Amino acid sequence: MPKGYCRIFLASAVTVLTVTSSADAQERVALRTDAILYGDNTEFFNPFREGATLLGTAARVAIDVDLNRSVTFSGGVFLNHYFGSDRIAEIWRPIIKLALQSKHQRFIIGTLDTPERTNVLGPDRTGPHGLLPALQRETLAFERPYEAGLQWKMHYPGFRQDTWINWQQTNTSEERERFDVGMNGRLPLVNKLAMSLAYQFHMVHEGGQLFASGPVRDSWAVGPGLIVEPKVWFFDRTMVDVYALFSQHVPDRSRLQDSKAGHGLFARISAEKNGWRGHLIFWDACNWIKEEGDTNYGAMREDGTRFNNRRHYGEVGIAKMFHPAKGVEIEGSARLHRIERSYDYSYRVLTHLNLNFPTWTRR
Repeated sequence: MPKGYCRIFLASAVTVLTVTSSADAQERVALRTDAILYGDNTEFFNPFREGATLLGTAARVAIDVDLNRSVTFSGGVFLNHYFGSDRIAEIWRPIIKLALQSKHQRFIIGTLDTPERTNVLGPDRTGPHGLLPALQRETLAFERPYEAGLQWKMHYPGFRQDTWINWQQTNTSEERERFDVGMNGRLPLVNKLAMSLAYQFHMVHEGGQLFASGPVRDSWAVGPGLIVEPKVWFFDRTMVDVYALFSQHVPDRSRLQDSKAGHGLFARISAEKNGWRGHLIFWDACNWIKEEGDTNYGAMREDGTRFNNRRHYGEVGIAKMFHPAKGVEIEGSARLHRIERSYDYSYRVLTHLNLNFPTWTRR
């Protein structure tokens, strides 16, 4: 792991540990079940992204041991099962996590808190860390719902930030190591106008020093944004967010002349009323190439050729959230996509179960 990232997360651990060291002792054990049942269908017939149907369940079953009010150890199992598959699960992974938390911060070593879907409405915000789709595609929440590494989350009144390193692959004689690192934050600017500064960063890196098995690659994007939430009498919530984004794609560090720099403008308008949400997205970009990003936003066609003109993308969608029981969220959504001259559609049904069963407490 690069030394710079280590320093950041070690500093965060020291910060959280300083706050948690004086916590009262209280041991609790609870069984936690967290599952996402997903049905996602994309009818795409354009040069940039192929349509696909994803049906399955990503589930976590773990025992949470609260050593005190600020330190929790979790152990269990994660599985992701595709409906119709002959196998019980496509992947099995252990859940091993130590979480250090204070009132406004949470530091995690091990299995990360992703994807996190509590009270988030809208298919365009479904990604593992809530990044814009141009940086990280939403369907990773179903295709790669398990993440492990380091995570530091802050949540103060009006301010929140999620920073993480997700280790995807180790360095071997056959393949390079691979990880992604990111940050998603929001800082209030003018409370009376409900205006906030937003910022997002995401990088995918392939490298490693033990074995030189393939090229060293980088693909990153970063950008500031402005979020305004005006009060409109008819709606429960309205939001306008605009981001100026910049990308750098380096397929091989030994051939920097093949690197591509890009930029894009992302604008979104959304409104919510009685559990309904409608949104409109506009995207304008030039030379945008981003690993793990939604290819509908990118300059690379599926056949590997590059689209040399400016890219335009837009979508309009509607979603409805249901809460049939405590700890259960069901969201249905549909979208119409405009990808250059192609008009495609998609729809999704997503169920999130978050159930906790306390089993034992000792002071």
